[in-house]
Amino acid sequence: MRTRPIIALSAAALAVLALAGCSSQAAPSASPTTTAAADLCTAKVAAGTASDAVKVTGDVGKEAKAEFDKPLEVKTLESSIVTEGTGAKLRAGDLVKFALTEFNAKTGAKNGAIGQGESSLLPQQISANSILGQVLGCAGVGTRVVAAIPGDQTNPASVDIVDVLDIVPNAAWGTAVAPQDGFPAVKLASDGTPSVTLPKTDMPTAFKKETLKRGDGEKVAAGDAVLVQYSGVSWNSGKTFDKSWGGQPFSFQVGQGVVKGFSDAVTGETVGSQVLAVLPPSVAYGEGKINEKDLKGQTLVFVVDILGVQHNTAQ
Repeated sequence: MRTRPIIALSAAALAVLALAGCSSQAAPSASPTTTAAADLCTAKVAAGTASDAVKVTGDVGKEAKAEFDKPLEVKTLESSIVTEGTGAKLRAGDLVKFALTEFNAKTGAKNGAIGQGESSLLPQQISANSILGQVLGCAGVGTRVVAAIPGDQTNPASVDIVDVLDIVPNAAWGTAVAPQDGFPAVKLASDGTPSVTLPKTDMPTAFKKETLKRGDGEKVAAGDAVLVQYSGVSWNSGKTFDKSWGGQPFSFQVGQGVVKGFSDAVTGETVGSQVLAVLPPSVAYGEGKINEKDLKGQTLVFVVDILGVQHNTAQ
């Protein structure tokens, strides 16, 4: 089972059903400007003959049913509003939680459905130049649209029913937990960006972590795809060497594509949580292996905000 257009062409470029991997691409700032809402409204494509020809049934947030004459000819991207939501309006840079049901425009066969109920789907950061932004525009939470999406050499044209479920905060929202002794201290800016003060003690030689905020969302397990904000500080130099703040949150599959300690930091934690993890070289970039030269042999401190999880149902 697969879904292609909204997911594969949106900002996160995540193969959502296969959980084969993730990639980060350039995206608008997570802090929208005053014109962001207007720009997103303008970005929405118009309804057309193809999208208007689709009859959609079912409740918003539930798997949708679609009826249309087959084959449905889709020449350009079109989007028709089925249900207009009354919740908060989308703005460029927002993280959108949504559900998707997709059908083959030629045969009418269902390609797949994801995001409904227990079928989790990573939030996507919306922008005016993404397919998701062009399909939804500045729709309110609770909106359902039907999108007719042209095909290409590898993917047939499709009919996608998209439900806007929520706008996800771009920083951890969980309940604060008292920090543990011996860990670096974390101070948060008004937008949630963390700064780290290292204790005047010897660097730890073993991995350790603490939960600074405990979220109320789903638990992260090995193999899941996770969306996070993070900031990384070298204990050796005291300097921040990498961060997602000010750009697009980072998505990855737990156990793949990142150092072991980064996966260990989020494993067993819940969505909405903020975690501080200390990574000695053994679970970071090692002592003698081929790795990122500047971080070789260094002990790293990560502050990680867990914004979303997509479970690996293939496990």
